[in-house]
Amino acid sequence: MVEETENKNIIINGESIAPGEQKLVFLKIARLPTGTLIDIPVHVFNAKRPGPTVLIQAGLHGDEINGVETLRRLLQDDFFLIKKGAVIVVPILNIFGFIHFSRDVPDGKDVNRSFPGTKSGSLASRIAHTYTEQILPQIHYGIDLHTGGGQRHNHPQVRYSTNDLKSMELAQIFGAPFYFSSRMITGSFRKATFKMGVPTIVYEAGESMRFDENAISCATKGIQNVLVHLGMLPKNTASTSDPSVHLEQTRWTRAPRAGMFIPQVYNGQWVEKGQVLGLVADTYAKKNKKVKAAFDGFVICINHQAVVNQGDALFHLGR
Repeated sequence: MVEETENKNIIINGESIAPGEQKLVFLKIARLPTGTLIDIPVHVFNAKRPGPTVLIQAGLHGDEINGVETLRRLLQDDFFLIKKGAVIVVPILNIFGFIHFSRDVPDGKDVNRSFPGTKSGSLASRIAHTYTEQILPQIHYGIDLHTGGGQRHNHPQVRYSTNDLKSMELAQIFGAPFYFSSRMITGSFRKATFKMGVPTIVYEAGESMRFDENAISCATKGIQNVLVHLGMLPKNTASTSDPSVHLEQTRWTRAPRAGMFIPQVYNGQWVEKGQVLGLVADTYAKKNKKVKAAFDGFVICINHQAVVNQGDALFHLGR
């Protein structure tokens, strides 16, 4: 068998990116009611030497901007000058959600519940279909950057697909403070790639519509670690950090009543069973209800919503 000495062309939307080339191409999606064309910018870096193709994306939910800023900085710094393989970088997948400061597209549907999509379906389904047809068949690995939804603040963490050893390996190599397996949701990007045999990890850090320097820094180091591991960047560029902690179980602690929510622990903190995590108080200063840890573990997410309803998720714990 003759070993390949040159990478393959990458073809997106009819445009070919040859080995040794880098190019910005656009996936045409739809038009606004004004007639303005909306398309998805796709940055392609194709090295001369053969190697894996890695998709790194953000903005699948339009209000989750830490990943968008991470990729913007990396593009600005010419980070993706890889020595082999190819990297496809999509800083904002859900353009409609981004320009409306929204998780979803204008009709209220979630693109990350619409994969693999259909050509004649809803707007979210059409976006997913175009992406599935144009991008996913050409990749070998995926890194999907997210934040907590609403006012939930995620401590940097990586989620991999249960029983997918390659995605588990990538999650560990990424080097976030925590990593753990997570079930695949019907219609999600990660489930679509899993069915196609593409190991994909989801990085979660920070909360929507807020920049978080720690989340951005951790994402940058993690992407770097993965590309070094795959031989696409020099070994001496790998970042050093504390070992990533593997969580075997995660569980939400919920509000026992409605009221004003006052957290008393911080994200990433180790807590013990029975420890007070926060208080839910009524607005008349008559009653306080303590929220306690159900087991020993780490706090990996805190809800920053100040006024909560009974049953709202307040703390995500992992052990």
